[in-house]
Amino acid sequence: MRTMKKLNTVLLSAGLLAALSAQAQLRVEISGVGSNQIPVAVATFADESVSPTQISKVIKTDLERSGAFKVIDAGTIADVNNVDLSAWKSKGADAVVVGTVQKAADGTFAVRYKLMSTVQNSKLSQLDQQAAPQFTRLAGHKIADDVYEKLTGVRGIFATRIAYVTQQGRSYRLEVADADGENVQLALSSNEPIISPSWSPDGTKVAYVSFEQKKPVIYVQNLVTRQRTVIANEKGSNSAPAWSPDGSKIAVALSKTGNTQIYIANATGGGLRRVSNSTGIDTEPQFSADGQSIYFTSDRSGGPQIYRMSVNGGDAQRVTFSGSYNISPRISSDGKSLAYISRRSGNFQLYVMDLASGQEQRLSDNTNDQAPSFAPNGKYILYSTESGGRKALAVVSVDGRVKQRLTIQAGAIKEPTWGPFMK
Repeated sequence: MRTMKKLNTVLLSAGLLAALSAQAQLRVEISGVGSNQIPVAVATFADESVSPTQISKVIKTDLERSGAFKVIDAGTIADVNNVDLSAWKSKGADAVVVGTVQKAADGTFAVRYKLMSTVQNSKLSQLDQQAAPQFTRLAGHKIADDVYEKLTGVRGIFATRIAYVTQQGRSYRLEVADADGENVQLALSSNEPIISPSWSPDGTKVAYVSFEQKKPVIYVQNLVTRQRTVIANEKGSNSAPAWSPDGSKIAVALSKTGNTQIYIANATGGGLRRVSNSTGIDTEPQFSADGQSIYFTSDRSGGPQIYRMSVNGGDAQRVTFSGSYNISPRISSDGKSLAYISRRSGNFQLYVMDLASGQEQRLSDNTNDQAPSFAPNGKYILYSTESGGRKALAVVSVDGRVKQRLTIQAGAIKEPTWGPFMK
């Protein structure tokens, strides 16, 4: 039964952009640091007290959470045009972040920042934003993203969102938050189970399975217009929707013929066609990064393992060979890494595999991990786990060095998914 539950995951979501603030706030704990941390001095932004958000604090927290930076508190630097870079170099900083905040007559805030290199003795970047009061935290995340990208060469993910499900008794809530667990919003409250949310590549829609009709039905909901489209309402189980990279198709797992198999449907509804054709259970489909292949879980070899096949069907190649139980495949955005859950010595733990070499690494020391989800830059993985007997979320860097845990005060938190880069 546990195998079937793991293999046939589904989801539920609705109306994120019209969401109300949720009462439960996430609590974030950070452990571990990255190798070769970059020392960065971050100054308190001049006049940022006029803003509802302490923007420099958001930036500092983001950079620290990444594990890639050693943040140095630079105090307040009022004159951002005359920064003594040599002095900060002598204090061990490779770069300095300074900025200002001004309130406009219309109530918005002009947020300006500069990133300067003490090594090159020059400006590396600058960014000017005009933010409404409710988006001042987002302005800070965007600055942290810019710092991260300019100093590491990798796009930052601080301005992205995550979705997850909380459960307290028979009450289920789908919530959305900033990547740091702040700014929590309620998307949906239901007396029926909500699991496995799946973002569209552009972040404007979500595919889900609703049990409101006392059977699983797959929908796509536009988060702006709230329009809802039925994708699959077939006999039996309709589960595990996953978007194609271009957002035009959705892979699903259906048991309409008896045993669960992989199908592909149009993201606008209709066009349902069968892809897999085995006598076993084929489920948990995920498109490859180029959209030409589908990774999925199947028990065709006796126990659940991960396979890959063409989007047009045909022969499938087995991908996982270590361990007798491997499920929940997720592919990084560059197509080079596979995250999955493996049962070893009775423990369900998060692993990541380099697809070119087949080399795998265990990223978790927990015993009941589920539902991995790559950050859009491929450098971190969000997943569900247990902490002190309670469901919690965790984030780990793909090298295993940086770990975060996200919990709520009451109830369980699970079924996470990391949203795409914001446009």
